Amino acid sequence: MSGHSKWATIKRKKGAEDAKRGKIFTRLARDIAQSAREGGGDESSNPRLKLAIQKAKSENMPKENIERAILKGTGKLEGADLVEIVYEGYGTDGVAFLIDTLTDNQNRTLSEIKRVFNRGGGSLAAQGSVMWQFDQIGYIVLKGEGHDFDTVFMVAAEAGADDVVEDDGTLSVYTPRERLAAVEQALAEAGYEADEAVLKWESKNPTDVAVDKAVHNMKLLNDLEELDDVQAVASNLNITDDIITAYETA
Repeated sequence: MSGHSKWATIKRKKGAEDAKRGKIFTRLARDIAQSAREGGGDESSNPRLKLAIQKAKSENMPKENIERAILKGTGKLEGADLVEIVYEGYGTDGVAFLIDTLTDNQNRTLSEIKRVFNRGGGSLAAQGSVMWQFDQIGYIVLKGEGHDFDTVFMVAAEAGADDVVEDDGTLSVYTPRERLAAVEQALAEAGYEADEAVLKWESKNPTDVAVDKAVHNMKLLNDLEELDDVQAVASNLNITDDIITAYETA
């Protein structure tokens, strides 16, 4: 868990670099539109939309871009339909990957994912051949540091959370899939603001591979995450501190 938590922290900090490349605005706009389509355009009654808007604002996304994305999501402004698709694949030494995408062009998305897998020595897998190795869980990261662990734990547990983990001063809350919204709401009512609140895939049996192979798989994971249509990537790679250090120095 320690390595995975540290890697998640590194990826959140890396978001600033993605913004410089201009790709994150596209992802944020799609997330806002999809959130509005599923739960309506009022952020006060749509937690997912509220968080998507907060992320957009934190990246200095223009207000008009946010409003346009909401209008597209609610059907008040014409725009391409967005579809959520989960792709499955394998990297080096049989490491399993799940790729969450949000796209308005399935052929483009599939082609780009295939290209990255081929270049990285991996391959796409048949539907269902990888997903059984994962559970989908709720994942909340609280904004800021220095929160009292016991207080957060009690609030989260009473709302149905499974666990609270502290890493480098940041608290992450894990919930059953169906309790994500309830736990997020309970934390918000207790005065805690979420930096991230998503459903994510967690490996049932993390896989250990040699450090050099692990670094190769992490590069593949990073290349997949760079694609515009990709929202998140999960793997069953057991990410240790040694692997993170090797990856950062590679």
